[in-house]
Amino acid sequence: MCPESDVPPPDAGRRRLLSGAIIAIQAAIGATLAFFLGGTAAAPAFGGRRTNWWPAAAVDDLSDDEPTPVTIRVTREDGYTQVVDRQVVFLIKSGSTVTALSSTCTHLGCRVSWNADDQTLKCPCHGGVFDRTGAVKAGPPPDPLAKIETRLEGDQVMVHL
Repeated sequence: MCPESDVPPPDAGRRRLLSGAIIAIQAAIGATLAFFLGGTAAAPAFGGRRTNWWPAAAVDDLSDDEPTPVTIRVTREDGYTQVVDRQVVFLIKSGSTVTALSSTCTHLGCRVSWNADDQTLKCPCHGGVFDRTGAVKAGPPPDPLAKIETRLEGDQVMVHL
């Protein structure tokens, strides 16, 4: 046996130190990426979905079986600012129940309006016609007007947007 074979080369300690440093740096980068990417993927599951009920109108202000347009001011956070959106819904009182319909035409998103003469909701853009329940009577709309969930709190109609 050769006595030189038991002695490690003089730069073996430096190699071990450098390889350990490289492994530590790679582990730190991997942990950082896992933290940020995992947080991005999991964030929607932990964020609470806000369900908002907005006051629309007093029940006494609504006519029986006639869609009444109501503008609802909805506030939402947009970055650091608060934005107010205005949404128009039609409230229809039938006895003791109140239903709400979206005013957005299902064809291309135009706003429909109530025509009291022929008792229809009409879209001015492409001639879509809906009855008072939101069902399509004529024109290109593929679907009826969207129904919006409502509830009564005392004499106030609340809509879920």
